[in-house]
Parts: sequence; C-alpha cells; structure tokens
Amino acid sequence: MTFPAHLLEGYGRYLNKGFVRYKETHERLAVYGQTPDVMVISCCDSRVTPEGIFNVGPGELFVVRNVANLVPPYEDTEGQHGTSAAIEFAVNGLKVKHIVIMGHGQCGGVKAFRENANAPMATGQFIGRWIKLLEPAAIAMACMPVDKADDPQLAMEYAGIRQSLKNLMTFPFIEAAVSAGSLSLHGSWFDIGSGELRVMDAETQRFSTTAPEALATAG
Repeated sequence: MTFPAHLLEGYGRYLNKGFVRYKETHERLAVYGQTPDVMVISCCDSRVTPEGIFNVGPGELFVVRNVANLVPPYEDTEGQHGTSAAIEFAVNGLKVKHIVIMGHGQCGGVKAFRENANAPMATGQFIGRWIKLLEPAAIAMACMPVDKADDPQLAMEYAGIRQSLKNLMTFPFIEAAVSAGSLSLHGSWFDIGSGELRVMDAETQRFSTTAPEALATAG
C-alpha cells in the first residue's frame, strides 16, 4: 500500500506555511538542540493535541502521549519503561521546570477501565494491563470522593490525573527536584467538545476552569 496521500498533501501545506513561519526557530533548534521548560504527559487520543491546545511552537513542549495519560509508579526492574524513560530524560537531561499531566473528556482508556470486561479493549494483551494502573485511583476515589457532583466517567478521569501525579513523586529524582524547588507538577483536564481547560488546585485537588483573559492580563 502507498503512503497516505492526505498526509503528503498536509506536509506540503505545512512546508509552505507552518515551517516557513518557524524557519529560524527550526534552524536554531537543529543547531543548538531543544530546551523546553515544560513536559506534558497527555493521552494518545487523536482528538487531544497539546501543542495545539496550548498554542505553542516547535521546541516549547516535550510531549509524551500514551493511553489515558498515565504515569506508572517508579520501578527498578527489567522491562521496557517507555514513559518512565521519557520522564527521566525530561527531568535529568532537559531539566524541565514543569510536568503537566493533561487528561481529557470521554477518555477511551478510562472508559475501558470502568467497564472492565464489557469493554472490547479492556482485555487486550497490552491495554488491559496498562489501564490497571488506574486501580489505585479508583480505590482512592471510593475512599475519598472529592468529585461528588461529577459523573462517574469524569470523576475517574480526574482521579487518574491525581494518581499519575502521585506516581511521579515515587521517582527519586522527581522527589528530589520538587523538594529543591526546581520542578513543579501540575494536573489539567481538557474538554474536547467545548475546548474548556480545567486546572487542578494542588491543595484542594479540585479542578476548575481557567480564565485565559485574566491570565493574560496578569502576565
């Protein structure tokens, strides 16, 4: 089969418009390398694009995407720890100042976990085991329901973000960086249909809608 034609067409548009727009940036990045301040751990859902949502150019975000934007707990074991490797590179190599966990509405990975055996992908060879990372989040949500008024799907999406933030702190180098004040961890959630972005308050653990106009004025 041939390479998808619409991708080549899109590349042509990008080369003539997007690349030209950031031509000097690309040249600088090619020579001096990347120095992003922010790492975003997002879902691989095709409807959620961190660079587009935050309206940033090349070199501004170090992005890792996986099913349900999950961070596994630290493990000093043999295996292929892709997300953990990216986190290690971002913190120890790139020296990022922020890590943002960005969940989203109608997350298929979260839905598969909630529906368990009733979800076609929940028993997949890889996905089934991966989304079990949400089990501690479900337990925490049952013991301390912070989001009492929210629907179960949304509450679980929130809980998954909180769990990933907790798991980040199990990495020794992250705990050290946070304690030293050189790294901050953040939770956020994006609504696909409305474009609404909610940010988690570190103290209350609750999510609230951002006010871009107020942030722009404050900046």
